[in-house]
Amino acid sequence: MNDPDIASITAWTVERGLAGDGEIALLHGFCERCAAAGLPVTRAIAIIDTLHPVYEGRVFYWSGDRPLDTPMSQYEPNSGGDGEPGWLTSPFYQMFNSGEGEMRRRLHLGETADFAVLEDLRQEGQTDWFAMVQRFDKATAIGEMDCFMSRWTTAQPGGFSDADITALRRLVPTLGLAIKSASLARVAQSLVEAYLGRDPGRRVLKGKVSRGAAERINAVIWFSDLQGYTALTERIGSDEIIPLLNDYAEIVITSVHAAGGDVLKLMADGVLAIFTAGDPAAACAAALAAEASMRLKHDELNDRRAAAGRPVSSIYLGLHIGDVFYGNIGSKDRLDFTVVGQAVNEASRIASMCRSVDREVLFSSAFREFLPEPEQHRLVSVGRYALRGVSRPEELFTIDPERRG
Repeated sequence: MNDPDIASITAWTVERGLAGDGEIALLHGFCERCAAAGLPVTRAIAIIDTLHPVYEGRVFYWSGDRPLDTPMSQYEPNSGGDGEPGWLTSPFYQMFNSGEGEMRRRLHLGETADFAVLEDLRQEGQTDWFAMVQRFDKATAIGEMDCFMSRWTTAQPGGFSDADITALRRLVPTLGLAIKSASLARVAQSLVEAYLGRDPGRRVLKGKVSRGAAERINAVIWFSDLQGYTALTERIGSDEIIPLLNDYAEIVITSVHAAGGDVLKLMADGVLAIFTAGDPAAACAAALAAEASMRLKHDELNDRRAAAGRPVSSIYLGLHIGDVFYGNIGSKDRLDFTVVGQAVNEASRIASMCRSVDREVLFSSAFREFLPEPEQHRLVSVGRYALRGVSRPEELFTIDPERRG
């Protein structure tokens, strides 16, 4: 590989990194261009940590000599997890802890005793193994994302030449910078969606960040919380509170998301979500589907927790539909992307009525009116009630137990 080839691949990597290509496209395009220019790379792996509620990092794969099972995998935190033994015996663990920036093993010369993976690669026909770690400045590290690791192998007889290693040293840092850029964009997206909600997160990343910037929308408002949560927390150990909240939040959030809704706020045991659609009837039907899914998961969860001797609870839910303002509210220093308006207040009051009328779910008359007629007949009135902060009495409905699907 000559200098013009190195310059061309570097320019391509910078261009595609700035264009926003994903990590897989960057690695594959990079390797294909290296191979075409005469660098005898047969397989490559790129590793970068991330900041995610579940996964610690991602591994990206390229192979020029066999089909890939997958171009990418994600790994959970190694400490104490299933992946810890493999990590502790890996070449990257040694490099990471020793401060080494490079490691090379000439597989064709039998340099495989240190790590089991090297002998596996030798038996698969690889002749040389070269790994690099590009470290980030500690002040700019985000979470565990403090370096970019890569591994390069060849099946060329005699392994990599000195010129090949020099080319990798010149080229890989640029690839690492491009993959870091793509991973940081992914971190930003996953964080805002995890903490703000999926639709609010997307809107914020598109620039909807001005205080007071809100739009009027028609939406189904979902308010749910746990029955007797305050009393329950007084009876159970403090170490049970967070697992309990997580278990019940999981079934609510997954049900809302699966039905196309967006969870906007978690308030201890409470969840605020919305369902929007061009057709209000479709939004109401989606919310009703989410309620049915949540109840099935709720029964399964309570069976599991009871079998394990852990405390159980019930979920109260209020559903209403109306116009709300959706956008940024707060101060210059602290904003919240949420919904406000009389319809939100009314949905909250309906949810709180579940305790008074001893029903797990209550619907407003407006919600019922938008449902298709067959679904309307599944709902039965529980009476008219004066709701705090609402000027007129509201007729509320629940699902007829005999007609629950």
